[in-house]
Amino acid sequence: MVTTHNLGFPRIGAQRELKFGLEKYWKGEFSRDELKALGAELRARHWAEQQALDLVPVGDFAFYDQVLDMSFTLGNLPERVQGFHGDKLDNYFRVARGRTAAGAQEHAGCCGGVAAGEMTKWFDTNYHYIVPEFTADTKFNLDFSRLSEQLREARAQGVKAKPVIIGPLTYLWLGKAKDGVGKLADKLALLPRIMPVYRAMLDYFKVMEVEWVQIDEPVLATELDPAWREAFVTAYEGFEDRSVKLLLATYFGQLQENLDLACKLPVDGLHIDAINARAEVALAAQKLPAQSVLSVGAINGRNIWKTDLNAALEWLAPLAQQLGDRLWIAPSCSLLHVPVDLASEEKLDAEIRSWLAFALQKLDEVKLLATALNEGRSAVAAELAANAAAIDARRHSPRVNNPAVKAAIARIDANLGNRQHAYAERAAKQAALLALPAFPTTTIGSFPQTGEIRQARSQYKSGALDGAGYRAAMRKEIERSVREQEVLGLDVLVHGEAERNDMVEYFGEQLDGYAFSQFGWVQSYGSRCVKPPILFGDISRPKAMTVEWIAYAQSLTNKPMKGMLTGPVTILNWSFVRDDQPRSVSCYQLALAIREEVLDLEKAGVRVIQIDEAALREGLPLRRAQWPEYLRWTVESFRITANGVADETQIHTHMCYSEFNDIIASIADMDADVITIETSRSDMELLDAFDNFRYPNEIGPGVYDIHSPNIPTQEHIVQLMQKAAERIPAQRLWVNPDCGLKTRQWAEVIPALTNMVAAARALRSQAH
Repeated sequence: MVTTHNLGFPRIGAQRELKFGLEKYWKGEFSRDELKALGAELRARHWAEQQALDLVPVGDFAFYDQVLDMSFTLGNLPERVQGFHGDKLDNYFRVARGRTAAGAQEHAGCCGGVAAGEMTKWFDTNYHYIVPEFTADTKFNLDFSRLSEQLREARAQGVKAKPVIIGPLTYLWLGKAKDGVGKLADKLALLPRIMPVYRAMLDYFKVMEVEWVQIDEPVLATELDPAWREAFVTAYEGFEDRSVKLLLATYFGQLQENLDLACKLPVDGLHIDAINARAEVALAAQKLPAQSVLSVGAINGRNIWKTDLNAALEWLAPLAQQLGDRLWIAPSCSLLHVPVDLASEEKLDAEIRSWLAFALQKLDEVKLLATALNEGRSAVAAELAANAAAIDARRHSPRVNNPAVKAAIARIDANLGNRQHAYAERAAKQAALLALPAFPTTTIGSFPQTGEIRQARSQYKSGALDGAGYRAAMRKEIERSVREQEVLGLDVLVHGEAERNDMVEYFGEQLDGYAFSQFGWVQSYGSRCVKPPILFGDISRPKAMTVEWIAYAQSLTNKPMKGMLTGPVTILNWSFVRDDQPRSVSCYQLALAIREEVLDLEKAGVRVIQIDEAALREGLPLRRAQWPEYLRWTVESFRITANGVADETQIHTHMCYSEFNDIIASIADMDADVITIETSRSDMELLDAFDNFRYPNEIGPGVYDIHSPNIPTQEHIVQLMQKAAERIPAQRLWVNPDCGLKTRQWAEVIPALTNMVAAARALRSQAH
């Protein structure tokens, strides 16, 4: 009989209950006990929704981030929080966001926050994790309380529990040395220290009568050097004398040269992502020891399209016959990356809805496949027929294919992506036109989404506020943002994006080829959730999307107003993308659509245009050998979008929470006049990229960590910019926050930006 299981479940709740609970707790409106009770309630509900599976994940729930959870389980806390005397959960939030809940600071032995942990993308997804911190003196000490608590809850509920933990090699690979150059030269030096803690963890699982433990090692889908490959052998040989069974879970890509290694490790089962590595499934079935389980990720855990179940059964049936009870079926990866339940989507277009599957529906697909394999297809004949009809309808729908868009893609040529002249000549013209001071200040685009903004948007969507009333409300908020920036003394202003619900959804709503859910929320980090639009067909732009708002903002001030757009690569990577054509084709379609908007902004007199590509790096394939092709079409797509403007129009782009050192040449090839990047959480560490690469254009290294409520001081900002000036000529530096300010409050933003502007003025004085 085929076994069914799941690698992980969305933890935010179908109605984002976790988000709202966290935010209430951080504001002091929710007690610690109430937050913990909410976590227990969500876990119980999610386990109940997975009860039909043979094995259910336990330990995948996190109040902020599963990697941060693992750091606390391993006792790996940054030194700056080790003296905290309050509740463990509050210390957890101090690492996650720099401070704990309002009213809990008295437990900290200080009156302020601490530096939040660095945040970056989880492999090639849009989920952010808190980076583990290591030093040469790092020690590990097991804290099993989180896992034991959740296992006890699961047992009381009758859940067939399969604990989920991040494996030792992936955990070390995800972390960073934080004690300076040359002190911890090799993270693998920590392996002998961390392995006893993992072995003790497995012993505790045995005491709690656990049979199977899922140990996640997605790093096996990357290119590993010989030392890391050998470390896998060493580490897993250290697990040989254990009393629980291990399912080694890989996902997000192909194993390739690591397939033999994974199959030979002394574990009891191997999970392979069959969405990305279908060809490796049959190879693994041959290479695994005769007693080992092969878990097949046959359902896409990262996208929302229905699985072609009949096609899946064609290749799964021979595998089931070959492996028998050794075949397990699951989604390809944790369902953290998809929304919870399609059943909530009552307003979604019925035809498009019939093509989709969210987390709960994906688990239904797992169960359908298992039933067909265990009992024969006749047992689920009606369900398979309905699935086939939906797959066929989507394939042949005229709403998916637009001949005019396909013709426009065919006309793309190299000249479309070239500016009129090189940066040096453009920069002189832009300087003459904009007349900006040294160290010019700006923000990344958005200002706080106030209660008034959210109320107006809600009333407009419900029909309680008409179009004229909504426009008036948004204009009022735009004017507020402009006036605040003028008082602050910023040099290049933004309109504040009051009218935008999300930097991708806002554009998708105005492009043909997109559909939208009501409750399709996905966790990005902590309490931050996004609702990715659904790219189902060929993309075109029926009308201008931003010109009215930005032209109005420019009419309110004599200072330069920056037009704000989201770039094609980010719109692509932050959408649920159609899987029936190459991603590159969809990206070129988006590039042509956003290019039209860029040109319309320029015609309206906007002389500074920012095209955000926050997600360019996260779409990189996990294997470097595949990077050149991805970077070719993504950089070309950006250039097509941006480079139709005159020399005098200054093009900005923004990238956040990514590592740039290894793709800095491609970022330079984008040829944006100004790039702004996140650097504050990493203490300007991301600027190491410029030690060996002479970046040709202007750059704004972020100096205000907007994901933390902490307010940077003027002195701190000056110090960060002085570090930046050691690598980049001061005359090409801008001063700006890390990212947009929509998630912050005005009471935080005003003092932070006041300090930022004061720092820029101090830097100008020092320069003279």
